Amino acid sequence: MNAHQAPPLTSDDQATEEAVERGRLMFARPCKFIIGATKIEHVPDTDMVEIAFAGRSNVGKSSLINAITGHNSLARTSRTPGRTQQINFFDLDGRMMLVDLPGYGYAKASKTSIRGWNKMMQAYMKGRAQLRRLCLLIDSRHGLKPNDKELMTELDETAVSYQAMLTKADRPDAPDIEAVTAEVAEALARHPAAHPEIIVTSSRTGAGIEALRAALTALAEDRRLG
Repeated sequence: MNAHQAPPLTSDDQATEEAVERGRLMFARPCKFIIGATKIEHVPDTDMVEIAFAGRSNVGKSSLINAITGHNSLARTSRTPGRTQQINFFDLDGRMMLVDLPGYGYAKASKTSIRGWNKMMQAYMKGRAQLRRLCLLIDSRHGLKPNDKELMTELDETAVSYQAMLTKADRPDAPDIEAVTAEVAEALARHPAAHPEIIVTSSRTGAGIEALRAALTALAEDRRLG
């Protein structure tokens, strides 16, 4: 991607009305918490399409899951980095499984605990045939950090398809968002497992939520796994 090329940005007005409506209907369905797996053997055995959410501690994974499902407290949110200490599974009416992965990077937890979470995340991502896409959440205020880039390389190596989502887009001003989007797009172009489109979101204002629902619904409707 050259310096004069516009970054690939997906926004609500770019998603077709039909796709947005399918996404709205999909995520209006009942969604419930299934299990918080603290060991890889506790991960549920299902044939549902899975969408996982990963990112640095306190990037807003739980808030984004709550926003797309329309439930204020489905996924627990906290201002304390590292609050999500297990792999949480949410069943969207038997149509899709949403998976909230432990945050990486800074966390108020012991190094032993953090290593344990990371090992479990790696085991989950490597052998999960029904994992259709990993949503890589990046704080729009800070952009890519070294451990984001490490995960991107790992996902390339394990051939896990992933897509970047910028979070907290209501915080910085527009020029900052454009700069971060361009930076992330340039980085994605170097990674074979990365989906090229970036979705810019705000759980507080709802920006990007319709586009995200539409994108995930399209993946769930195509049930050809692998």
